[in-house]
Amino acid sequence: MNKQYDYLIVGAGLYGAVFARELTKAGKTCLVIDKRDHIAGNIYTHEMEGIQVHQYGAHIFHTNNKEVWDYLNQFAVFNRYTNSPIANYKGEIYNMPFNMNTFNKMWGVITPAEAAAKIEEQRKANYTENPRNLEEQAINLVGVDIYEKLIKGYTEKQWGRPCTELPAFIIKRLPVRLTYDNNYFNALYQGIPVGGYTAMVAKMLEGVEVRLGQDYLADKASWDALADKVVYTGPIDAYFAYKLGVLEYRSVRFETEVLNETNYQGNAVVNYTDAKTPYTRVIEHKHFEFGTQEKTVISREYSAEWKLGDEPYYPVNDEKNSALYAKYKELAAGEENVIFGGRLGEYQYYDMDKVVEVALNRVCAELA
Repeated sequence: MNKQYDYLIVGAGLYGAVFARELTKAGKTCLVIDKRDHIAGNIYTHEMEGIQVHQYGAHIFHTNNKEVWDYLNQFAVFNRYTNSPIANYKGEIYNMPFNMNTFNKMWGVITPAEAAAKIEEQRKANYTENPRNLEEQAINLVGVDIYEKLIKGYTEKQWGRPCTELPAFIIKRLPVRLTYDNNYFNALYQGIPVGGYTAMVAKMLEGVEVRLGQDYLADKASWDALADKVVYTGPIDAYFAYKLGVLEYRSVRFETEVLNETNYQGNAVVNYTDAKTPYTRVIEHKHFEFGTQEKTVISREYSAEWKLGDEPYYPVNDEKNSALYAKYKELAAGEENVIFGGRLGEYQYYDMDKVVEVALNRVCAELA
């Protein structure tokens, strides 16, 4: 029986949009479906009070990959936004990542040599030969002061457990910069699409049939019958009906509100690094696009335990989950006409540029 489409693409996020664009350009017929009522996946933005709101958390595009940068610039004009978050520790404000502004505020040091000496002094005072947990590892890297004020509370809220119970490998390194530069990313290209990410993804999907509010796994056989091949970007364990077990994630909950003031916090991203403040950070969306609107929109971000049915955000890539994913990956290799990709399909926390890079490479291999 002739199929209606060459490819069924499950998921209208960035990975699926790249696939749809490139396959369509190559003359293939595609149908894109998504369980949600909107395109763009977790980079979805929508307008409130004339402000582009990042519904699923702040997404700041950054890359050193010129090919990826040039590719996305076909679909959007990027502004000059530079990620320069700040940390609020009990009312004390520190620059992130840890740099000379941070060290000057914390210790009064002025030169890089003074800062380096202070960090080394703090590291040596509490050094652990073989760190058994995240706390010992972090102190080994940056000392007690930075750990206590800028890492401990935030990390414990993020993971929902004490740092002494978290494995050391979570923090392999910490960015310490001995310059007065508040740019969080060392990336050649950085910015946010003018008009938001949804408009960018919509342009990528121009000329492609898209159906929203469609649950692929609820009627898998019918959907599969429509196309020769499937590009699946949903959770890999869900595809196999969790028959080997459930992969774990951390989730996030957002409280978004419109405020009748022009400027709430003076910065797009403020991390709250004390343990007492229940949320991990506050996003003020207008600052992503240098907005001058009369009102502002903020989102408080709460890290949350994840359970099946919740929105999965951050894969828990510990030993147990990595071993389980490896088993699912073996099963996936046996699905001859299915391509598994993206953050959920590959159980990886991908930055946006990496999603585009991996998708471009995979679709090129598919068309070769």
